[in-house]
Amino acid sequence: MKDHKSSDNSDTARPGGTTGNIAVVGGGIGGLVAAYLLAKAGARVTVFEASDQLGGLGTFFEYRNVSLERFYHCMLPSDQHLLSLLCELGLENKIYWKETSFGFIRGRRLYGLNTPIELLQFKPMPLVDRIRVGLTGLWGSVCPSRGLDDVTCVEWLTRLSGRRAFENFWKPMLQAKFGDRYHEVPALWFWTRFNREKGGKRECKGYIQGGYRRIVEALSDSIKAHAGVIKLQAPVESLDLTERNQLAIRVPQESTQLFDRVVFTAPVSFLRQATVGGRLAGVVEQIDSGIDMQGVVNAVFMLRRGFSKHYWIAAPDKEIPFQGIVESTTLLDKSDTAGVHLVYLMNYLHRSDPQFSQNDSEVLEAYTAGLKQLFPDFCDDDVIDRFVFRAPFVEPLYTTGYQTHKPPTVLLSGKLYLATTMQIYPEVTSWNGVCGLAQKVVNELLTEDRASFSGQDC
Repeated sequence: MKDHKSSDNSDTARPGGTTGNIAVVGGGIGGLVAAYLLAKAGARVTVFEASDQLGGLGTFFEYRNVSLERFYHCMLPSDQHLLSLLCELGLENKIYWKETSFGFIRGRRLYGLNTPIELLQFKPMPLVDRIRVGLTGLWGSVCPSRGLDDVTCVEWLTRLSGRRAFENFWKPMLQAKFGDRYHEVPALWFWTRFNREKGGKRECKGYIQGGYRRIVEALSDSIKAHAGVIKLQAPVESLDLTERNQLAIRVPQESTQLFDRVVFTAPVSFLRQATVGGRLAGVVEQIDSGIDMQGVVNAVFMLRRGFSKHYWIAAPDKEIPFQGIVESTTLLDKSDTAGVHLVYLMNYLHRSDPQFSQNDSEVLEAYTAGLKQLFPDFCDDDVIDRFVFRAPFVEPLYTTGYQTHKPPTVLLSGKLYLATTMQIYPEVTSWNGVCGLAQKVVNELLTEDRASFSGQDC
């Protein structure tokens, strides 16, 4: 048992039954939403964020007096968790929507794949395969999801579209996302993506004036307005359970702080490190150690001109060092792009991939060369600026039966709760999915809290 010299910040129960003081580890969107909801419910909240900026994948950088996201973001009409939150924060009138489109590069030629006619004109596949791919998309958006977690995407899509269409159309996209692990991914993962686009006849996406920084700041301001504390550059080195049944958190250059409950939203690997040798080590062991995570290497290009009318372009070509192109300029207002053509090039990779350790210049040169291969008229003079950002823990590498393997949200009843991207599945890993998970975990915590409070009254 570790010896804890501590400052006791415990609080008495507040009106409404919310007890004491709660730590939220991680200042990404999930941590901020959890802290916001808990603070509103009357809890005394402290947020610990290891970096110097809140937002997680929603962090930003300043460019020409505009805040730009390091990783691209958008919202869909079906994102009810996120949209409800924005309404609650008074930001609903800051959202704008635009019709967008999807492009697919095959054989170094760009095709639009947004309507039945465009699909029928997709010459790289025989006509019968184009029809079967279209029917697969239609069926995927209306069929039940029962049993799809136990079937691979390979099996399901091959059955629906045929072997040839799978090899030529679906497989390259799966490989671009999951690499050599594509054959393990459950069909439920693809089904969710078919169904996320529901909500209109045309593809439509939304953005918020001022960028996603506005959402982060609104949450932060509300937490502070409810007497919450936010600590930046405060990585949790140790998390332990004391003999008095309190949770002890230690961060660099501060005395140990005691809490009644902890909501952990940072990557699980950090939780494992923080609990080594303590009373919580056995509790954390219930998280399946076989779940592996992948990250993303993202390049942001500021250009003098764009490539196409499409918001998102899939580029599943093994010779190209990135898998997708997001032309944010097709969605964002000019005031949100700093007056440039804003393009994101993303590559989802295991965190052990060399791109995570390469110099930024190496990655940027490789990505620039890839753009020149795809768009022969693209040249160096088109580039105004370019940057690289990396995130090593984005989402799991899913395997069949993942629903039965994903970590529980309650690790230690009444004490330790978990809300990470490991647990969002089968929903899409997005701000909407993260918001929904944070709401679920907070509801579980408050339900247990009310039950405990009632028991004490008796």
